Amino acid sequence: MDLKQHYNNLYQESITKYKNDNYDLDKLIDSPADNRFGITLLIRPPQKIKNEIDNFLSNLKKIEPNQYYHPKSDIHITVMSIISCYQGFELSQIETNNYVEMIHQCLSGIPSFSIQFKGLTASPSCVMVQGFLIDNTLKQIRDNLRTNFKSSDLQHSIDKRYAIQTAHSTIFRLRNNLIAKDKFIDLIEQYKNYEFGTFTVDSLDLVFNDWYQRVDKVQKLYEFKLKTQPNNVYTK
Repeated sequence: MDLKQHYNNLYQESITKYKNDNYDLDKLIDSPADNRFGITLLIRPPQKIKNEIDNFLSNLKKIEPNQYYHPKSDIHITVMSIISCYQGFELSQIETNNYVEMIHQCLSGIPSFSIQFKGLTASPSCVMVQGFLIDNTLKQIRDNLRTNFKSSDLQHSIDKRYAIQTAHSTIFRLRNNLIAKDKFIDLIEQYKNYEFGTFTVDSLDLVFNDWYQRVDKVQKLYEFKLKTQPNNVYTK
């Protein structure tokens, strides 16, 4: 996949929808009845990267204060939704240790790798930071997960919704109609190619989570360490 072209296609299609008031509102984001949970393998960017993202969101919030802004604690990259969130899922339905053991097998020998956060893309309901991969390590991890889980008896929903291939991070969601559409679009355009930073991924977290990865609803199940490579760039 040409990530740059993919992100750009998403961006152009979604900005056109914003301009035409054809965007999608998230109807469940404030619902106390939303009981969708799952388990996810994810990456947490370092604090410096999250600070850069938060600075952008602070500017956006001045224009559109009534939308949903992911706090720094919730910012992540999904490596794989092992069990995609669904209504009523509980940890008691699975044996967590079996999932930890399976993921350990998938990560055996996998080295740390780098991700560049540069620019923004969008969907009809979200704004996302674009993540670019320096090599094929993340693809290898995902392929290992697909192969091993699909040949196991463990409950999973890998690729049931779509086959994840990107390294984006969702940072903003539409919960209300835009009140300053032109200024909103202008600011996103200003950050379309903004350099948020490059960082080394040397660990992955397995979490029990709600749909939005809200810190008060996330339970960390295990942290997997990757083999450190001395030449990788790390941003604290």
